[in-house]
Amino acid sequence: MRLFRPTGADHDDAALLRAVAKGDAEALGVLYDRHAGWLHARLTRRCADPETVREVLQDTFVTVWRSAGTHRGGEAGGWLWVIAGRRLVDARRAQARAERADERGRRDHEPAAVAPSAEERVLAGLEFGDVGAALDRISPELREVLRATVVDGLTTRETARLLGIPEGTVKTRAMRARRELRLELGRIAPLGGTA
Repeated sequence: MRLFRPTGADHDDAALLRAVAKGDAEALGVLYDRHAGWLHARLTRRCADPETVREVLQDTFVTVWRSAGTHRGGEAGGWLWVIAGRRLVDARRAQARAERADERGRRDHEPAAVAPSAEERVLAGLEFGDVGAALDRISPELREVLRATVVDGLTTRETARLLGIPEGTVKTRAMRARRELRLELGRIAPLGGTA
């Protein structure tokens, strides 16, 4: 097994992922060092529980270790964020199931839990409500731009760097994404329709 050496042409993310796919733990370490910081920051914006963020980040890189061979090359940031985002949704679903089971198991009256913050309610709506369903119906490249710019609050420049596309493309995709999102929302929950 060849150990990854971060020099020359091997210094890009695609080379790191190819090395990880071949079982190179050192390459995974380099990839982690390069991407864990911004992934942690983005996950923290979407989840206030530091333990959940830590577990999701760990699960993300375990998934990378297992599936690096499925990466199709190029910029890895978007691919890593898709994995992390899915792991966060999975973690939230598991927590919700556990909470429902706890509630069913407890029949006595306990003090009410602290209500979720407005931001947590909005983010949950983005994941599980009509907006989340509409987001799932638009193309992945448009969805990535919307999540980065709207949900995560990144600038056009930060989004361009994250996704590996020009800033002009980010702006164009953001406009298209908003238009498509409005259309999909209209199909899911038409104004004045019955619920």
